[in-house]
Amino acid sequence: MAVRSRARSVYNCAGMGRCERCGVRSPVVAGRLGVCGACLRRGDVGGLEQVARLHGLTRRAFGLPESPPRDPHGRLCSICVNECRLVGESLGYCGLPFAGRKVAVVRWYHDPLPTNCVADWVCAGGTGAGYPRFAYRNGPEFGYKNLAVFYGACTFNCLFCQNWHYRWDRMSGAKASAKDLVQAVDARTSCICFFGGDPTPQLPHALEAAREAVERAQRAGRILRICFETNGTMHPRLAERMMDLSLASGGCVKFDLKAWSEPIHIALTGVTNTRTLENFARLAQRISERPDPPPLVASTLLVPGYVDEEEVRALARFIASLDRAIPYRLLAFHPAFYLSDLPTTSRQHAARCYRAAREAGLEHVSIGNLHLLREDAY
Repeated sequence: MAVRSRARSVYNCAGMGRCERCGVRSPVVAGRLGVCGACLRRGDVGGLEQVARLHGLTRRAFGLPESPPRDPHGRLCSICVNECRLVGESLGYCGLPFAGRKVAVVRWYHDPLPTNCVADWVCAGGTGAGYPRFAYRNGPEFGYKNLAVFYGACTFNCLFCQNWHYRWDRMSGAKASAKDLVQAVDARTSCICFFGGDPTPQLPHALEAAREAVERAQRAGRILRICFETNGTMHPRLAERMMDLSLASGGCVKFDLKAWSEPIHIALTGVTNTRTLENFARLAQRISERPDPPPLVASTLLVPGYVDEEEVRALARFIASLDRAIPYRLLAFHPAFYLSDLPTTSRQHAARCYRAAREAGLEHVSIGNLHLLREDAY
């Protein structure tokens, strides 16, 4: 799920970035990064140090810790891979004093179904999959709506973040309890999608709200699917609880797999992808519990110059090794935040990545955000 915006889909290719490591000049070298994808993938030490400095700058701009705090006298937060140790009201890497409080930095809105969900091409709300147990209609659920729940914190520091404005949410005082959120579910709400930012730092809040909302819906004889869209960095036990709710309700867990190469991933997000891949593999083992509608969905944003067919092929092989039927959606990129000088994804780039994913063995691959794709050779 993405906050809608009218970002430009046109790019002036006269702007050429230069890799300060190998000297290559290209529209697909981000000027602020200053390092090309090839150098990052090789693990160029100087390039990674340069990237780390950029991440530090972006976080200082919002008053966030440059790296996960590790105070030896602090209280351990084990909600995510960053495992911050915090004292008093000091901020964790996610920007919260201590993750997982009963009151969360969160806002929500209703979207008519079918909506712009990463999984809309395979989910119950978009297709009627699982009808009649998990869907009201044997097709798209026109007349019903999704409750989109946006959490104002994240365990990553993505340089291309489309929803970067959430970093101000924690300062706005917009907080709510799980019960407040449940009150927003009405008789025409057939699914809830928790996204953000990312739901991970405040998953205890999301899980409590989801459980109560489902119980209320069941008592009223209504369908209410629970979905999560996440970077997958949560503690494995929390990942299992997410899957429990999604499986039982007809929803899905949507993993945003940013990149396969760890140096590329760290360059783009500031954080390792190890926990994400481990959790994805863990949840894939449960697909047989309810294969329809698909309980696990993957997506990847095709960032020009960095997330190319090599990255997609490796991710697709990983996914296919778990289950070839897992739906995989490739998303077109548009310039935003600190990667605002990159072009949008080209049709040629998307087509190469699509072929790579299919050749890797995946049975269900789709390209999203088609309106952003442009025509050129990059």
